[in-house]
Amino acid sequence: MRFREAIGRWKWVIGGLFAVLLVGYIVRSINLTLLPIFVDEAIYVRWAQIMSSEPTLRFLPLSDGKQPLYMWILMFLIKYFSDPLFIGRMVSVMTGVGTALGVFVFSYILFKNKSVSLVSLFLYIISPFSVFFDRLALVDSMLSMFCLWTAILGYLTAKYDRWDLAMLTGFSLGFGLLTKSPAIFIAFLLPTFWLLLNIRGILKLSATYIIAYLMYNIQRLGPNFDLLSSRTADYVRPINHIFISFFDPLIPHLKDFLVWVGSLGPSAIIPIFLVGIYFGLKEKLRVTIVLLIWFLAPVFVQAEYALAFTARYVYFVIPYLFILAGLAIMINQKVIRFFVLGFIVIFVVQSIIFNFYLLTNPEKAQLPRGERSGYLEEWTAGQGIAEIASYLKNQSSIINNQQIIVGTEGYFGTLPDGLQIYVNDYPNIIVIGVGVIITETPQSLREAVEAGNKTYLVVNKSRFRANYEDLGYKLISKYPKALRLADSDQYAKFGPREELFFFEITK
Repeated sequence: MRFREAIGRWKWVIGGLFAVLLVGYIVRSINLTLLPIFVDEAIYVRWAQIMSSEPTLRFLPLSDGKQPLYMWILMFLIKYFSDPLFIGRMVSVMTGVGTALGVFVFSYILFKNKSVSLVSLFLYIISPFSVFFDRLALVDSMLSMFCLWTAILGYLTAKYDRWDLAMLTGFSLGFGLLTKSPAIFIAFLLPTFWLLLNIRGILKLSATYIIAYLMYNIQRLGPNFDLLSSRTADYVRPINHIFISFFDPLIPHLKDFLVWVGSLGPSAIIPIFLVGIYFGLKEKLRVTIVLLIWFLAPVFVQAEYALAFTARYVYFVIPYLFILAGLAIMINQKVIRFFVLGFIVIFVVQSIIFNFYLLTNPEKAQLPRGERSGYLEEWTAGQGIAEIASYLKNQSSIINNQQIIVGTEGYFGTLPDGLQIYVNDYPNIIVIGVGVIITETPQSLREAVEAGNKTYLVVNKSRFRANYEDLGYKLISKYPKALRLADSDQYAKFGPREELFFFEITK
């Protein structure tokens, strides 16, 4: 009888949960490969292909100081799909849905209010911040999922003082540490739950940390484990930076963070979030403070120490923003409640407009300046790569699988990795990096022409410093990237638009 009563009470919630998650999945999966491949996506997908075909290279990401879990998962899936970028991004779609489910679960565990949980979930799942990063073949969506579920299990461990929950927390934290280094923030933040709920049971954290540490050390089975720590130094300032220049780059980076939340949030989430904090501090003081710490502490630390600071580096803390924002609907004052409902409507309209352009014409989406530049405008964006790969595969069938040599700018990244992922199953198409700045025909490509091979060059306009007609190239096609905005750093140097050139070398 109790079970039936429980089902009756939760029936509308379960229906709403399923509907919102379904909407989130659909929004994340429509036109999934419309956005051009990004530099890190090309690297990660290429690694997964290599790891899938060569068992001795299962720890390949360690060579660049990266954790391998995302690639481990992808390498078992990638062989079954004709479009490697699609399945790479689909992994993030599924982890994004997992994070959204976590937003609902954590919100309910903390506040025991079904409406708050559904509102938090709904706001999160349609937010362009989550939609954008859950549609990319990057590790950040997976990191966000494991970090949030570590928080959920860690909170339950502290609340119920159980060893089995402590062990599950350790597994989740271990998966996070095998995904990306910022999971270490979650390890440091876990004790806040014990301070909040049950300081006497804090010993159970030992089980969590031991399991997570053992899982992390699986990577010692591969070479280059030491690069995980040494490469970190390439991305962060020394620890004493706080005493040398505390406010630089802290203040500029925090301003960037506000821009990202205002743009990708989108902006209407800010007043909703502030009202949520106001209510939380009045009614749920200790829980609200802990959530604010989980949300803000990693942002402040990264803003102070990170050499490179972009929106995806803080993506794993965004769920806590929306959990706190969901509290706003519990406000009792009629004027403020009307204010909140109005901003929720504005938020929904803003999100629909942003997501519509993101799914149909990304150039029109109001991305933050840095994200627009990296994902759409510059060499890091891979417009035309899939089309070039299709042309090369067609040529391969025409010339009866004779060898085709393709030189690309660079040696690692958007090119050549972005091209290699598409021609991986064509052993006669050889893709090689030939240098960053191209001023003349590289020696390897001259030799390929002399040997009678079909020979091509793929290079961005800003990296090609020669007259292609003088070199005897035939321009097959060029693929324009998004227009640079007038305030772009590259606008004055290279003009309003970058292009990807595809040449055939004939002499």
